[in-house]
Amino acid sequence: MDRKKELKEQYKNTKPDMGIIIIKSDFSNKCYLEATRRMKSAINKSIFTLNFGSHINKELQKDWKEKGKEHFKIEILDKLEYIEDSDKDYRKDLDMLVSIWKEKLQRDGVEFYK
Repeated sequence: MDRKKELKEQYKNTKPDMGIIIIKSDFSNKCYLEATRRMKSAINKSIFTLNFGSHINKELQKDWKEKGKEHFKIEILDKLEYIEDSDKDYRKDLDMLVSIWKEKLQRDGVEFYK
């Protein structure tokens, strides 16, 4: 029973990875960026919604349906580290990180799904 309590406590104290994910097309120079506080969940959700036909970005959804999932890569672009012993809200930090990456990618000639 102690082991079970220990595992529960460990789970409660584990913080999910947060940061930026990118969905890149290999047939065009377009990508989709998403800031998230739960990267693994966001990746799984994106794959599910794209396969199901209900992704929030309709332009990306259209290309996914027409070209197929084999023409896209979904990757972790950047991670944001937690501040120790803090209950900080990281939304502004994640939004700033997306802006930084958008500027950087635009300078490299990358376009974004609208």
